[in-house]
Amino acid sequence: MDGLPEQLVWEILNRIKKTTDRNSVSLSCKRLNNVDNEQRQSLRFGCGLDPANEALTSLCNRFPNLTKVEITYAGWMSKLGKQLDDQGLSILSSRCPSLTDLTLSYCTFITDVGLCYLSSCARLSALRLNFNPRLTGCGILSLVVGCKNLSILHLIRCLNVSSVEWLEYLGKLETLEDLTIKNCRAIGEGDLIKLGPSWRKIKRLQFEVDPNYRYMKVYDRLAVDRWQKQWVPCENLQELSLVNCIISPGRGLACVLGKCKNLEKIHLDMCVGVRDSDIIGLAQKSRNLRSLSLRVPSDFSLPLFMNNPLRLTDESLKALAQNCSMLESIKISYSDGEFPSFSSFTLDGILALIQSCPVKELSFDQVYSFNDVGMQALCLAGYLETLELVRCQEISDEGLQLVTQFSRLRILRLSKCLGVTNDGLKSLLGSYKLEQLAVEDCPQITERGMVGAARSISFRQDLSWMY
Repeated sequence: MDGLPEQLVWEILNRIKKTTDRNSVSLSCKRLNNVDNEQRQSLRFGCGLDPANEALTSLCNRFPNLTKVEITYAGWMSKLGKQLDDQGLSILSSRCPSLTDLTLSYCTFITDVGLCYLSSCARLSALRLNFNPRLTGCGILSLVVGCKNLSILHLIRCLNVSSVEWLEYLGKLETLEDLTIKNCRAIGEGDLIKLGPSWRKIKRLQFEVDPNYRYMKVYDRLAVDRWQKQWVPCENLQELSLVNCIISPGRGLACVLGKCKNLEKIHLDMCVGVRDSDIIGLAQKSRNLRSLSLRVPSDFSLPLFMNNPLRLTDESLKALAQNCSMLESIKISYSDGEFPSFSSFTLDGILALIQSCPVKELSFDQVYSFNDVGMQALCLAGYLETLELVRCQEISDEGLQLVTQFSRLRILRLSKCLGVTNDGLKSLLGSYKLEQLAVEDCPQITERGMVGAARSISFRQDLSWMY
């Protein structure tokens, strides 16, 4: 090893991707150990690192060029030793000058003081916080004031982040490109207007409201007025995911849907108040749309304060079919509930979308309007590679047998479908047309009936959902 050129040694280690393999190789000789220490740029640790602060100091000394660190205490119990605390973040900020990407998950001992230490990490550009209950908006503000290159910020279940001055400060910096806020109880849709000029930089936005605490932010008149008066420049937005949000005319995120000319992926999950005009405006503006995911609330799952809700109709699907010629992935589902959801989308609207777009991935969940006639139409979907049918009770063996005529289909998933049996799979037996067949909780299909229907099969039978 001593005779190998330096560049060759580095190349050898570069080809070893698994952390366990790198650890083993670094123990084989001193030279490889030294090179690995210099080359290692990412580190993930959590439970079992005890005592945490002392162990982190040793790791930082061993790997001086760390740029990405993930600290996670999922599943932590007190018997596993004390968690990393604010002092640990002080060690990280002082001994990792190249740190650019940091994830803190289930770090329940970290407070705003720890975030103040991180504010000295001038190169930090990505921060992900997942369930850090002691953090508040003050701590996040102190961090964004110091880390002026922050382009990725994820806040998930940070329950005590109430003040949002940090959003306004980030808006002025105009560096943010990826923002995720999920189940932070005190942050509502209206608060996003505080991003101001940063809207023009954002490429990816995920916003999820905890429905159990929606009442805290429903009636924010000041935020509504700001949305109506301020232009939201979101032309660079490429991915948009909204969960449990309220969409109403001239308010909040309704102002965004019709302005995203570069949008490629959109996910609307249980968003109350979405109208045909919202989807039509989106389709007319977002002609580069490649992925559409809609989970529509049923009448039984709507909040009590929504009277006479407007429902999406085929007009939305036809507008997408007419304007979004690049749409490759379509997922349509209805909320699960005690009563079945009756689709506001008919087969005509669904077929218009399938026949006009180069769909590669198609998924339906509780879409009862999709039946054997729809399966017949899929025979002409020349790009379809993946099909998922969940609780589509109008599909029978006759429709399932048509799968052999889908020219490019490689993956088929069936879940909780009552109308299909082993007979529907007989045409596939021995053909190995499919690369993967997955059947879950379909009462009339057995594992034995799947053998030979695909190169890879998976089967699960749990019928508790029926009772």
